[in-house]
Amino acid sequence: MEILDLLIIGAGPIGLNCALEAKKNNLTYLIVEKGTIVNSLYHYPLYMRFFSTAEKLEIAEIPFITTAPKPGRQDALEYYQGIARQKDLSINLYEKVLNVRKNEEIFEVETSKSRYSAKNVIISTGFYDHPNTMNIPGENLEKVKHYYTEPYPFAQQKIVVVGSSNSAVDAALETYRKGAEVTMIIRHSEISKSVKYWVKPDIENRILEGSIKAHFNAELTEIKENTVIFKDEKGELHEIENDFVLAMTGYLPDFDFLRNTGIRLEGDFLNPYYNPETMETNIPNLYLAGVVCGGKDTHLWFIENSRIHAKQIIKDILDKA
Repeated sequence: MEILDLLIIGAGPIGLNCALEAKKNNLTYLIVEKGTIVNSLYHYPLYMRFFSTAEKLEIAEIPFITTAPKPGRQDALEYYQGIARQKDLSINLYEKVLNVRKNEEIFEVETSKSRYSAKNVIISTGFYDHPNTMNIPGENLEKVKHYYTEPYPFAQQKIVVVGSSNSAVDAALETYRKGAEVTMIIRHSEISKSVKYWVKPDIENRILEGSIKAHFNAELTEIKENTVIFKDEKGELHEIENDFVLAMTGYLPDFDFLRNTGIRLEGDFLNPYYNPETMETNIPNLYLAGVVCGGKDTHLWFIENSRIHAKQIIKDILDKA
């Protein structure tokens, strides 16, 4: 069996960037991805727009050309998947990594389709695949959605949106504009400060005028077939009619997978240990790249500030050679 210089888990923007850097430095590599190329972006809301301008999303100094001031989901899919095609990157898609084990100096990687051996492994799996669940009665009902793509299924429905970040605000505004009756349940005292600056006044004005109802310092406590129960800021319970719940409560890395590889998780946020200079974990030659590095603090890393991880990791691999 061929022993690769590098196996990369995850074909997101940062995983692709790591592969481009490896290829540039003549390392043998393979990306293994359980979905499609930039799988998380593919599952983003259809009309999502990035906070950043295109140049801040570029990888490997390849220009990201778009006519829009802020690129959208389709722009990003075209850009990143186009790079994978044009650069003929070595990627195995729809193949899930099951186990990563180190046998002396070599990693043995077992997937849903095969086994691989590699001297180095990069985990660049992001966090979008694992919803941060509310753990309340009724959360497993079919009407509860942890992912939102477009507003049309919710026309003329009574919608509860849980959360106040970008995904929650986008879902609330889009469904409202397609005729939904929208109620937001928000744990904090205001709309999140991280909401895109051109969207924040829109949601605040819709709430102020009463077009969208919002309950601040509130908590959803139970979901039923035709209603939901929430607790208001005074601690009083209210039951309202409801057709769908959009639980935009965030997402988490696959902590079980990280633990099973032997990576140490630290503190309340379960931050995976890594050397910030090299991105190497407590397991020699096992690296982290991209947003997975933040643990539960999913607002710490983005495409924009984690693009540098690829150069850091490949430099460390080459320095050891």
